[in-house]
Amino acid sequence: MPIPDYQTVMLPLLRFLGDGREHTLSECVETVANEFKLTPEERLQFLPSGTSTVIGNRVGWARTYMKKAGLLESPRRGVFRITERGTQVLSTKPNRVDVKFLDQFPEFVEFRSRADDETASSPAAAVVTPATSATPEEALEDAYDRLRGGLESELLQRVMSASPAFFERLVIDLLVRMGYGGSFRDAGQAIGRSGDGGIDGIIKEDRLGLDVIYVQAKRWESSVGRPEIQKFAGALQGHRARKGVFITTSSFSKDAYDYVDRIDSKIVLIDGSTLSRFMVDSSVGVSLVTSYDVKRVDSDYFSEE
Repeated sequence: MPIPDYQTVMLPLLRFLGDGREHTLSECVETVANEFKLTPEERLQFLPSGTSTVIGNRVGWARTYMKKAGLLESPRRGVFRITERGTQVLSTKPNRVDVKFLDQFPEFVEFRSRADDETASSPAAAVVTPATSATPEEALEDAYDRLRGGLESELLQRVMSASPAFFERLVIDLLVRMGYGGSFRDAGQAIGRSGDGGIDGIIKEDRLGLDVIYVQAKRWESSVGRPEIQKFAGALQGHRARKGVFITTSSFSKDAYDYVDRIDSKIVLIDGSTLSRFMVDSSVGVSLVTSYDVKRVDSDYFSEE
């Protein structure tokens, strides 16, 4: 069974809290996971940011929206329980509790009105309105993923249209930003020895030069197959190198991946999509437009214990 969205979680969560006792969020997450028969893998599935599990995030927001509607309350830090209004809702035996259902409560309508005002004044808030099936974090991360996907695609197109000399500088920038090659000067002297439009060279694995990495990069449009990787592996042996990185703007065939898995030398294959992803991660060829800090209440700050 797929992981339920936060609106589908609301009624099972309310039923669990119908005993009137105080419960922690972890207890609620475990109960909901059991209710929907989630697998161990689904229970441990994290948001792309890695800040929380998907089911934990959805249960958390189901709790938040029902609190806004007055169905739940937090009597003390870290726990919550059902309210008299929540008990009344359960007594009507509703088939579903969701955002539309919660709109009958004035407190929730006021909450949604504030969210609508924020949406009108903030581009980021446009993806976190409570009417969607995704939680605010999920909607924000989905929007970020879509923006990043477009950026990576555009980056790769620009790399493909660049000159061989520019491509050499790009690879140097990327490797140094990732912590390889020592200084830019060291990497620049070690890379760019061939004039065939690719890059062949040996760079330092770290600033001390305790080991070296052999690098080859080609701006190809067709898939790179096993024969090219075999030649690269032979070049590694010729240079007495144990590690290598093969970078291409296209892709690698399955035979190429199978080959590097079977040989003794450690060869890392970086295709075009991985290259553009590393460029974004290392801020090569991109600049920061804006950023948003996502904050939450610090419960410890308000503790008087």
